[in-house]
Amino acid sequence: MRRVVLVHTVAGLVPIFQELAKGLPGDVKISNIVDESLLEDAIAAGRLTPSLNRRVVDHILSAADSGAVAVLATCSSIGPAVEIASRLVDVPVLRIDEPMAAAAIESGTRIGVLATVASTLDPTVDLLRRCARGLGKDVELTPLLREAAFTAMRSGDGGRHDEIIGEALMDLAVDVDVIVLAQASMARVVAMLGGALSVPVFSSPGSGMARLASLLA
Repeated sequence: MRRVVLVHTVAGLVPIFQELAKGLPGDVKISNIVDESLLEDAIAAGRLTPSLNRRVVDHILSAADSGAVAVLATCSSIGPAVEIASRLVDVPVLRIDEPMAAAAIESGTRIGVLATVASTLDPTVDLLRRCARGLGKDVELTPLLREAAFTAMRSGDGGRHDEIIGEALMDLAVDVDVIVLAQASMARVVAMLGGALSVPVFSSPGSGMARLASLLA
């Protein structure tokens, strides 16, 4: 069996990715590293500090040392640290959001970026800018932060979270060609809105795992 390690900062994402992992080759076994303190500390600091970078790198080095053939980080907030780690090991280390960014840029030039925490919004915007440069495209990014949705989710009010995100999606759709979700947790709201949204919305889990599957094929 080939081991692939997923690094999570939200425990609730583990079952979602276990389901998506059914699309991987049959000889692949998934192991999970969950460290929720990474996201909590990134939110508190408003950015990735040197200490947080080291902690992310340590997790990825540990995954590589365990014999993993690939490592995938499922949180956009730690993306910059994941890129640092990728240069320190001999196995592929993937950001979950890179395929999403490329697909969004191929689909439109006016891109809305929706997040509920600043620590995730900034790395996603930076990734989109760099991806656009790499593809030789000029894009206009419209970041939108809805921290009240995160507050509602933390307090257990999922309905209020979904309501805030739904309104934000409808507002963004008026002025952009495509919308990028900086956090996978918002994808369920897109499904709830159904055909009400007039623009495509991109989320990271499906495309990120599809890229991993292609790498392992």
